[in-house]
Amino acid sequence: MILRKIEPKDNAQIAKVIRTVFEELDAPKVGTAYADPILDTLYEVYQNDRTLYLVVEKEGVVLGGCGIAPLENGASHICELQKMYFAPEIRGTGLAKEIIEKCLIFAKENNFTVCYLETLSFMKAAQKLYINLGFQTIDAPLGCTGHSSCEVWMTKELH
Repeated sequence: MILRKIEPKDNAQIAKVIRTVFEELDAPKVGTAYADPILDTLYEVYQNDRTLYLVVEKEGVVLGGCGIAPLENGASHICELQKMYFAPEIRGTGLAKEIIEKCLIFAKENNFTVCYLETLSFMKAAQKLYINLGFQTIDAPLGCTGHSSCEVWMTKELH
């Protein structure tokens, strides 16, 4: 398994991973990452300042990814953990924790002091991982991500 920055050739593969996870979990398509207009151009999106998207690759196939970016319509010190989705065959391997930790290091290096994320209430394994990494639930969303179907919001202080 290789953890690396996203490349242009990865766009179609990571978009497929994300959409497949939504279909597998029968998750809402509207008001989530599934419907994001940028989903097919993640390489280009994560070339902006203070952004990073990492993918997990096995034998030339992208099986997951996770990104960090400034929170849309949020304070400049708040970043968002974004589009953290893994294919079933790499879940439970510790790679999710590793990729998130790399994103959080990047966030600190880019002067973010708070990391925000949002998820769906039934994604219990992801929530458990986030809590183990020091995220805490909050009562309302931050910024304006357009993900109206996400009803769990979490933050982590970055020290």
